[in-house]
Amino acid sequence: MKRNDWILIAVILLIGAGWLGIRTIADSGKASEVIVTVDGVEYGRYSLSKDQIIDINGTNTLRVENGKVRMVSADCANQLCVNQGAISKSGETIVCLPNKVVARVTGSEDADFDSMTN
Repeated sequence: MKRNDWILIAVILLIGAGWLGIRTIADSGKASEVIVTVDGVEYGRYSLSKDQIIDINGTNTLRVENGKVRMVSADCANQLCVNQGAISKSGETIVCLPNKVVARVTGSEDADFDSMTN
């Protein structure tokens, strides 16, 4: 192998190590629980590691499954919270405005940044 080949290999390894470092930082905000509030008052905290169905005052139902949270039913007219889909990353929320229900995913440590783009 020539000198330029070794330089190319070193550059590729450095790029790979940098990418791995960025992914590690991004994964540091891994979610661990969902906090549910109703009308600004904490209703409960639920682990994302345990599959469960959470009834919220008979108006909304959350499902925790495979580390993700989704609103499966709500008695509001527009059903926006149900149609939003599942959330799993720290800082993501599901909001049901008519019922004043907020489900916010948090991690063991919330990330220091709002988002990351690829």
